Amino acid sequence: MNLALFDFDGTLTKEDTFTAFLFYATSKRRLAIGFALVWPIILLYKLGLLPARKTRPVLACIAFWYRREEDVDVIAKRFAAEYLPTVLRPDAMEMLAKHKANGDDVYLVSATLNIYLRHFCKRHDMKLLCSTMSVKNGRFTGRYLNGDCSCENKVAAVQKTVDLNAYPQVYAYGDTDEDLPMLALADVKYLCGNRISTNQ
Repeated sequence: MNLALFDFDGTLTKEDTFTAFLFYATSKRRLAIGFALVWPIILLYKLGLLPARKTRPVLACIAFWYRREEDVDVIAKRFAAEYLPTVLRPDAMEMLAKHKANGDDVYLVSATLNIYLRHFCKRHDMKLLCSTMSVKNGRFTGRYLNGDCSCENKVAAVQKTVDLNAYPQVYAYGDTDEDLPMLALADVKYLCGNRISTNQ
């Protein structure tokens, strides 16, 4: 049994589903108020002055703070069932299916949100490590439990959960610089669908 670690947005999908879910799950009124509050942060991100890992938690807070987890979960299930299948990469999903057919342990390791990824992973029989919104008394607090699951946080999440030495080979799949620390854990690594050498 080998271990396979897959990023989600841009690796298994053709596009950024994090932003798509924020728009899908958030009312226009809340979006308008939120934009008025955080437009400087969005501008800095667009200008390349603020990394995505710093931007995502702010946007998630605006979208979900104090909303009932139960209500958002209904929307998340629908998003996972109806929208996500339309943006999946056939070649990446084929690679995922091969790992599962081989009996490998397969993890989705993503900076996007547990709110809808848990439904995707349940449907595709994968284990999940990702950015997780905290909940108190049935409502989202607006904070992440363990920070944005990108860069070194992906490595920390993997190492906390699995013993890499227990596997004959570790495979990792990603598409951006945020995935490179995770790819560095692997014996066989793919970036944007292309296999890269161990010294990259």
